[in-house]
Amino acid sequence: MQNFEPIFANDGYRPNVGIIICNNKGQVFWARRINNDGWQFPQGGVSRNESLIEAMYRELQEETGLEREQVKVVAHTKEWLHYDLPQKLLRNQRRRAKGPGRRRVSFKGQKQVWFLLELIEDDSAVNLHAGIETPEFDSWRWVDMRHAIDNIVDFKKTVYQKALSELGEYLPSS
Repeated sequence: MQNFEPIFANDGYRPNVGIIICNNKGQVFWARRINNDGWQFPQGGVSRNESLIEAMYRELQEETGLEREQVKVVAHTKEWLHYDLPQKLLRNQRRRAKGPGRRRVSFKGQKQVWFLLELIEDDSAVNLHAGIETPEFDSWRWVDMRHAIDNIVDFKKTVYQKALSELGEYLPSS
């Protein structure tokens, strides 16, 4: 895997991994955020003590219940992809960071390395409630790549286009 150092550069972007899971028909895993009508690919932050690949496998398990032996890493983006968070979400992030024992988080957006994984088990391996105590998603389905780009929130659209443009060539064809 390419070296993406510095992961924790003081660049105003929170390090993050994005995960595109595909099936053998070239469709991609599309999940609905719990208590929300927004759909997206799994993604999550990188902790200071882990590599990008470790963060990807941790997020994969937490958000989908899938283990590393149930997927095959097909490819990853060659460089960081960045997006800025809308002001409304930045204000909410500052509010969440307050409180006893919480460190103030200051970032303008996320930088992500995207991984393309192929599910090598059947669909029953997905368990949205197997990971953390509060699931990230409450529903999922297989969609084509274009559906994901057309239906992601506006501030993530460019990153999704770049990730799928770079990784789409590795999707299995049906």
